[in-house]
Amino acid sequence: MLQDLGHSNISKSQVSEFILMGFPGIHTWQHWLSLPLALLYLLALTANILILIIIKQEATLHQPMYYFLGILAVVDMGLATTIMPKILAILWFSAKAIGLPECFAQMYVIHCFVLMESGIFVCMAIDRYVAICQPLRYPSIVTDSFVAKATVFMALRNSLATIPVPVLAAERHYCSKNQIEHCLCSNLGVTRLSCDDRTINSIYQLFLAWTLMGSDLGLIFLSYALILHSVLKLNSAEAASKALSTCTSHLILILFFYTVIVVISITHSATMTLPLIPVLLNVLHNVIPPALNPIVYAFKNKELRQGFYKALKLNIKGN
Repeated sequence: MLQDLGHSNISKSQVSEFILMGFPGIHTWQHWLSLPLALLYLLALTANILILIIIKQEATLHQPMYYFLGILAVVDMGLATTIMPKILAILWFSAKAIGLPECFAQMYVIHCFVLMESGIFVCMAIDRYVAICQPLRYPSIVTDSFVAKATVFMALRNSLATIPVPVLAAERHYCSKNQIEHCLCSNLGVTRLSCDDRTINSIYQLFLAWTLMGSDLGLIFLSYALILHSVLKLNSAEAASKALSTCTSHLILILFFYTVIVVISITHSATMTLPLIPVLLNVLHNVIPPALNPIVYAFKNKELRQGFYKALKLNIKGN
């Protein structure tokens, strides 16, 4: 009986670390992906730092809309930096081992930043709604205080709501398998290795998706439906076009952000014959938006574009 008890304890002993295997199915040549990923990471850091410098230096950009864009830039850099150094270490140096505390911490921070990005998109949608539908009340509603309060609320909401994700993952027993077919510590990827029931982890993941991100998407949809309704009532086609042009860049980023999340959720839930797809999408979703956001805004926004030209010492007229 003592021997059986000893074997039982050994089988339930926790593993000391996880092994991040990288991209499933392409382990032998996955290091070639390091170049485009490193370039995307460098672009994300450079473009977002440039956004912050331009907003700080240009007095005409000291407005709530650009403050939210600056906060989005900080969140984007945080999200990319949470995962990219470890991914590049895996691809360049085969540094695949990660301790359990570090893995759960990365899991928590990723969830925080992704939800924070979703929350900032909501704030930006509300800002555009007030600016277009309630222009006379805009200066009194969307103030610096509003920006600060909205940001603090979103930060508290996301940091508190995501605490159960790593806590529940840490409560699982990881008794034998410790190889994660992923480049990062995703909740589902980690808990799939547990030897006990992980239903509660999946339920809470769905709860976060439907309550927080679902409500965010609903508010964004409502804001733009009201904006479209207001714009369609304008008699001037030029005025309507100008109003919608201020929202175009925001809508492009929102569509990309939420579409990829939906695709990742579907591919994770389905029986995958190509497990590389959800892993690759997950990684790209955490590095492409940080690189894409500043470029899209700079391309679509005249004031920000002029700030870029000035920062890059480009004397381009007629813009």
